[in-house]
Amino acid sequence: MAYSIALNFEDGVTRFIEARTGETVADASYRLGINIPLDCRDGACGTCKCRVESGRYDGGSYIEDALTEDEAASGLALACQMRPESDLVLAIPASSAVCKTAGQSFATVLRGVDRLSETSIAFTLEAPAGLSFLPGQYVNLRVPGTDEHRSYSFSSTPGDATLSFLVRDIPRGRMSTWLRGGATPGEAMDFTGPAGSFYLREVKRPLLFLAGGTGLAPFLSMLGRLATVGISQPVHMVYGVTNDADLVGLAEIEALAARIPSFTFSTCVAAEESMHPRKGYVTAHVAPEHLHGGEVDVYLCGPPPMVDAVRTWLAAQGVTPTNFYYEKFSPSGAVTAIGESNRQVA
Repeated sequence: MAYSIALNFEDGVTRFIEARTGETVADASYRLGINIPLDCRDGACGTCKCRVESGRYDGGSYIEDALTEDEAASGLALACQMRPESDLVLAIPASSAVCKTAGQSFATVLRGVDRLSETSIAFTLEAPAGLSFLPGQYVNLRVPGTDEHRSYSFSSTPGDATLSFLVRDIPRGRMSTWLRGGATPGEAMDFTGPAGSFYLREVKRPLLFLAGGTGLAPFLSMLGRLATVGISQPVHMVYGVTNDADLVGLAEIEALAARIPSFTFSTCVAAEESMHPRKGYVTAHVAPEHLHGGEVDVYLCGPPPMVDAVRTWLAAQGVTPTNFYYEKFSPSGAVTAIGESNRQVA
């Protein structure tokens, strides 16, 4: 039996490999030309230490100097010794370039464009053969007819026959302008990826999702995954936008809520003139029970001011989530923050 291993590198590039029965992660990586950090291959140096984000494995044999009991208990493992017993997601403490690999390139075609509102556009592509991704990740799409690329998170679920994306319509944005005027179903498109350290980890405790604007997209992918595999932990999402026209995707969210019994959600609009029943920012609509006294994994995707505001708000509540994963995006350029990748989305 072969197991799928997602190697997520420090620069956000993700490569999927298959490990054969009884094969170590290091041997599978090197067999496919991916040179993850490695020295001794005997469990003695600790050079190949990585973090296991999800999955089961046999940790193999090693000495204390290479991997301590506390490190192993915290989810660290040695790639030269570990043998998968299920699919795995691993965080590799090195860049893809250092490991002599890079993001994969894929060719596909446009399936359709759907204007959801005056400010939002959805589009779909055919899923090319060989593509795998983690729910929450993104790709770098080339704007047809140019050498420019834009980054968009998948809103579709891994394994779907089509890839879907939710984007904000920027009046002078290169991709937005093409989608608005020149996009034709069947037209060739290409992208590199998947990429990003913002993805759904193994669910071990309650989840709180905070989505801002088109930052909803990765959560649709995550929820689609949870609906497929099942979940017993409570999941709550607060989805906030600036204006009424920005509030899209509600039918899809409601359909996911029907498939996930433990999932609840609320929406809010920041504009004072809004007719929405819940006004204000997402933090005004997070109830104490959604924080579970800190025993919660918080996922946040939105523009930089939203991310900064949520971090400040959490500190003011005196609550430190067990895990806090976030991704910032900006229509005007790249943003850098801990655990997130450069994004340009217009």
